[in-house]
Amino acid sequence: MTGPDRATRAALATGSPWLRRFDAGPPSPDAPVIVLLPHAGGNAAYYRPFSPALSTHAEVLIAQYPGRQERLGEPVPECVGALVDGVEEALRPWRGRPLTVFGHSMGALVGYELTRRLERAGAGPRGLILSGRRSALLHREEDVHLRGDDALIGTLTALAGTDARLLADPGFRELILPALRGDYKAVETYRHEPGPPLRAPVSVLIGASDPRVGASEAMAWRELTEGAFTFRSFPGGHFYLNDMREAVTRALVEDLTVFTARPTPAGSPG
Repeated sequence: MTGPDRATRAALATGSPWLRRFDAGPPSPDAPVIVLLPHAGGNAAYYRPFSPALSTHAEVLIAQYPGRQERLGEPVPECVGALVDGVEEALRPWRGRPLTVFGHSMGALVGYELTRRLERAGAGPRGLILSGRRSALLHREEDVHLRGDDALIGTLTALAGTDARLLADPGFRELILPALRGDYKAVETYRHEPGPPLRAPVSVLIGASDPRVGASEAMAWRELTEGAFTFRSFPGGHFYLNDMREAVTRALVEDLTVFTARPTPAGSPG
């Protein structure tokens, strides 16, 4: 039996099942860090194509939520707070490093709440990048997680985030349905708790034709930070990242560079 390949060894080298790493990144122990948070039903592999370019600028850590891929046998968290708990604990070894947080769709909610948590702990990130999600202040009653399997899969198909041929495969559907349903429950039962605004700057990205979030809904994130705010719109729908990978990567690098140049947030280590 052969040993694990290089990518697998790198992915396991973070020391936590909650974080994967596909590329080594800058060798300096003081190098910036960017953590990427997946969407509902997503996994760490979704961000693997983004990692090589980002890793020339920062150490790239990608969240791997329970209930998918190598964590398939673990219970799926059904609230945003539980996802934040896992990622926050896994990031402890990187405390003191210049951190940027990025999340798409459900990952944006996780990223926002993670940033709130880290700021309260005096370890706030240098910046937060939110993609494909309306402001946490804008609640919308939804019940996708309560629907039947076909309706749940139909919602994912409509967003064009996963190959339709895979979604038509019964075996694949069986694998992803528990995580997908649990993630939708987490998102749909999320309620924003009042609190002080973020100190970190916030950058928001959306697809111009996203049926799930309009420009005004995305720009409403501005109300939740006292830091700088930027907004970018790209051609495409909810999963605009798929077709706009190079442009999105450039935007992430731009934000990462600006955020890393900021002074250490007050109360943070380092």
